[in-house]
Amino acid sequence: MSAPPRLFNRDLLRTRLNRAAAVYANADFLKRRAAEDAVVRLEAIMRDFPLAVDLGARNGAFADALALSDAKPRVGHLIEADLSSAMLSGRAGPRLVADEERLPFAFGSLDLVISTLSLHWTNDVVGALIQIRRALKPDGLFIGSMLGGATLTELRQSMLAAEAELTGGAGPRVSPFADAYDAAGLLQRSGFALPVADVDRVTVRYAHPLKLLADLRAMGETSVLAERHPRLLTRQVLARAFELYVEKFAEPDGRVPATFEILTLTGWAPDPSQQKPLKPGSAKMRLADALGVVENPLPRDED
Repeated sequence: MSAPPRLFNRDLLRTRLNRAAAVYANADFLKRRAAEDAVVRLEAIMRDFPLAVDLGARNGAFADALALSDAKPRVGHLIEADLSSAMLSGRAGPRLVADEERLPFAFGSLDLVISTLSLHWTNDVVGALIQIRRALKPDGLFIGSMLGGATLTELRQSMLAAEAELTGGAGPRVSPFADAYDAAGLLQRSGFALPVADVDRVTVRYAHPLKLLADLRAMGETSVLAERHPRLLTRQVLARAFELYVEKFAEPDGRVPATFEILTLTGWAPDPSQQKPLKPGSAKMRLADALGVVENPLPRDED
């Protein structure tokens, strides 16, 4: 079996995250939104999770949200794991430097895995999800979120247009993200049961595109494409991209929007006790009877 293509430079990602750790709290609004959403989902599940892992914990947003939640007593030990040691420093509780592409957890050892906004940097998302599913006990729960394909669409369009205009050609400057339509399929391909996928599209407004880039750097979310663009990004191209960004997308008050699409995936490690879909044709009651309506047959075509 051939190895998946190497899209991202994970060593460069670690370096960017380590650098961003000191200022991450200044731009953690997406992380906290995703973490709070994961906690809300957890609150609706009335069961205990003795051993849980927050994969890609960054600055502990999930632990913070959980601490204020009614679900807190149902989560026993929470291990915070992250690719960046700097992100984990200075906090109490069990912490582990771990790579989402090479998870260190034993087979069937975890009751719950949470991952908010880190899996989109893996070279093989399905492979990472398979590792997570194998680390879960039967009927263990996974709640994860990643950035989707509509993320930074305004910046992507502006960069491509500016480079094409000034250099006669354009290449990728913004990392690719998973398509929303493929989200549930990722869980199915990874062997999860009862897969559910949701999309949350967030629009953040900035006074200038430069402010957006500053936030991306503070998040450690700037591009780490393994195949670097053959031409360095010049100030001229960047300045023109900013001009096009404002021309195309500025709102009446002069501020510019930046789209972030968050794909949230929920799935369970398979277990015989889980509900199974009924076989086709096994229904014991007609839909028309259940709805209390008269069923009218469709007209047949005349020969």
